[in-house]
This record gives sequence, structure tokens and C-alpha cells, in this order.
Amino acid sequence: MNIPQVTIVVVPRERFSYTCESLESIYHNTELPFKLIYVDGNSPKHIQKYLDAQAQERNFELIRTDYYLYPNQARNLGLAKVDTKYLVFADNDIVVQPGWLKALVYCADTTDAAVVGPLMCQHEPIHEEVHCAGGESRIVVDIKGRKRMREKMYKQGHSATKVKSQMQRSQTELCEFHCMLVRTGIFKELGNLDEQMLNTKEHIDFCMDVMQAGYQVYYEPDSLVTYVPAVPLKWSDLHYYMLRWSNDWETKSLNRLREKWNLAEDSYFKQKHKALGWRRRDTILSPIVEKLTLGINNRLLQKLVMFGLLAPAETTLNHYLTYRHEQAEKQRNRHQLGYSVETEQSQQKLINH
Repeated sequence: MNIPQVTIVVVPRERFSYTCESLESIYHNTELPFKLIYVDGNSPKHIQKYLDAQAQERNFELIRTDYYLYPNQARNLGLAKVDTKYLVFADNDIVVQPGWLKALVYCADTTDAAVVGPLMCQHEPIHEEVHCAGGESRIVVDIKGRKRMREKMYKQGHSATKVKSQMQRSQTELCEFHCMLVRTGIFKELGNLDEQMLNTKEHIDFCMDVMQAGYQVYYEPDSLVTYVPAVPLKWSDLHYYMLRWSNDWETKSLNRLREKWNLAEDSYFKQKHKALGWRRRDTILSPIVEKLTLGINNRLLQKLVMFGLLAPAETTLNHYLTYRHEQAEKQRNRHQLGYSVETEQSQQKLINH
């Protein structure tokens, strides 16, 4: 009974400043035995020190890189170390309610589900406002024969207490990577998560892969989890946040989803492309606009400051940060390739001798 069936793989979502609260929540509110793998992608020094100490104290595996990671890139680093029946992909900004993991595992055991998602809430106060209670992610064919994306999250913005009392465990099509239990064995068939899905809609891509392979996705309301975004961000979070929600990463992710599933470039994708950068504007620029306009509630003035002054400058900076990350990644790949070739040549010389 004490042998863990589950490995929790924690990865960066969009910031690092909630690391302590989130990790403490997992250890304080999880009764079921579990292993934990923590993927730390270039967090600030004080977070690194905290995680080093926690890894020693709690005996979990810490994987660290000195560069920022794409979400699926981070998840695959953790996935490679998993040796349990189940794993949970968890973002580093979630808070869990007691019994959350037991409910997910029980659902998977009794339904044979490959993927199980909790009743996912958002914001503080925690566990009060629904973010996602299952949903839809499928391809539909319109009257012109075009394949189109159908995506819908159920009950967003509703009271979690009311939703939990009204809904039961059910099969669904949508589960987000904020917190997702997965049957580890399916990766032998599906392979790793698609790392060309850089920052958005990767949960849709994965759920559709799972269902296309004939497996089931379930929603379990007895498991309650909240993700906690922050406005404004701390200074140490800004660089990663801007990169994580960069125009370039989002454009490439949307293009990958459309091309992979042979989807029409319809209003779904046009609206996504038109709204590029909205998270950065809401989270980073809006607090600055409020200060610059002295809190004056004048929409025209606020738009003028946002789109006439701040947004163009921020977009230029965003392009620069993305380009710099891309060039550094290419250099790492060239170095790794060169190292691999050199190692292979050295081994061949030993064999020849």
C-alpha cells in the first residue's frame, strides 16, 4: 500500500514566484503515497536555493536547466524519469485540496481512463471560481467539407461549490495541463508530447491524440485544484512570462495544431492570431497604464497609452527576447550534435583498437 502508483511531474507554467506555496500545498494536502519530479527551467537564484533544500529534505528528483523551457519540453524531461503506473502533470502555480490525488487515481482505476482531469478552478480565493469542468475538443467537418476545431470549456466563471454539487464524474474531451493524471503506459504507443506545440493548445492536441488512439478522457469533480495567476508580476518573473506568452511561440503553436490535424484556417485561428499578446497586455502593461493615467477611468486615454505607446515598444522587446532564446537554442543543439558525433567517433576508435 505504501508503494507509490503515481509520480507528480511539476513544471514551470508562466512564473516562478508561487513555487513555495504550490509545492507546500502538494505535500500538505496529498495523503496518497507519491513520487515527485520537479523540472526547474532557469528559475531565479532564490527559487533554485529553495528547491535544492526541498529536494534534499523531501527526497524528490530535481531536474534543472540554465535556460527557459517550452511547457511540453519540460514535461518530456520529467516523463523520461517516470516509472510508476500513473503520472500527474502539474504546473508550478497550483493549489490542491485534500483528497485531490486519491480521487483522480480512483477514477482512473474504476473507469480505465487514460487521462483524468479535476474540477479546475482559477484565481484567489482558491477553490471558488471554476476554470474548467471538462469540455469539448474535437474536429468537426462543415458543409463545405472543411475540418474545423471545436473547443469549449464547461462552467468557466461559475461557482465551484454549485458545480461540484451538480456534476458527476463523466467522460469528457478536454483536460488541461494545469493538472492532469495520465496512465503512463499510453506513452509507449503515443510517444512523447509534441514539442512543436510550444506554448498554447498543447492540451487539446494531447487529448485528441489520446482519443484518436481509442483511449478515454474523464472529468472527476471530487478532485479540486486551483491555479493561481498573478497581476502584477514580480520583476523576476517578467522575462520568462514574456517569452512563455510570446507572439512567436503562440503563432508557431497555432500553426502546428492546424497543420498537424489538417484544419481549415477559419475564424477560430484568425481570432487567435488577432489576439496575440493579450496576456502580456493584461498582466504586464495594464498595471503600467493605470499608473501612467493616474487611475483616471478614461477608456480613450487608456487605449492611447496602451496601443500608442506601450504595446509597440513591448512587442519589439518581445521579438528580441524570442530571437535571442531561439539563437541560444540553436547553439545548444549544435553543441549537443557535435558532442554526440565526437563521442561516437571516440567509441569507434576504441572498437577498432
